[in-house]
Parts: sequence; C-alpha cells; structure tokens
Amino acid sequence: MTEAAGPVPRAPSAPTLDPVSEEVRELSEDQTGADAGTQDAVLLFVGGPLDGRVEIREARHGEPLPTITHVHLHDGPKVVHRYDLTPLGPQAGVYHLRPRQAVRDQSVAE
Repeated sequence: MTEAAGPVPRAPSAPTLDPVSEEVRELSEDQTGADAGTQDAVLLFVGGPLDGRVEIREARHGEPLPTITHVHLHDGPKVVHRYDLTPLGPQAGVYHLRPRQAVRDQSVAE
C-alpha cells in the first residue's frame, strides 16, 4: 500500500527566521485545480506599435486585463499607448488602441 502524496517536511537549506521548516510538494498530473477546464485566450492588438500582434494568454494567468498600457522607452521622450479590451467570446478578444486625448500645454501663456 502506498502513502498519499503530501508535503514532506525538511530542514531549511539556510538560516531562517521562520520557525516552520520548508515543505517540498510534488507536482501532480491531477487537473482538478481551480483553473481546470478553462482555456487559453487569444488576444489581437489593433493600432499603435503593437498593431497585428497576437498574444496567447494562458488560462493560469486568469482573465485578460480590461486595459493594457504599453510604454516605449528610447533615446527620446517616453511614449505611452493604452489598449482597451473588446471581448469577442469567452476565449478571444481584441485590444484597440485608445485614442489620444488632447493635453493642454499650460506652459504657454494665452
């Protein structure tokens, strides 16, 4: 008869302030976890520097974010683009580039 797989206590590999010893957990082939049955999401980007990019978001990362911010750093000023998600179904969506808002330059006297 075999014992049920579970945490195996072991001594810490380095001095620690945690009085509880580390535990080693073995990976399981059992797919009955919280995200079992969920599928990866296919996400398409439209507009801006990410135009045409297709991203596969693994189910383990959860639902796709409603807004993504892309920051481009280079020798010049920082360039920021925001993409808003439009769901196309449970496992697909399109991120559309958010239109730029006019920023009033307050350094110029009227």
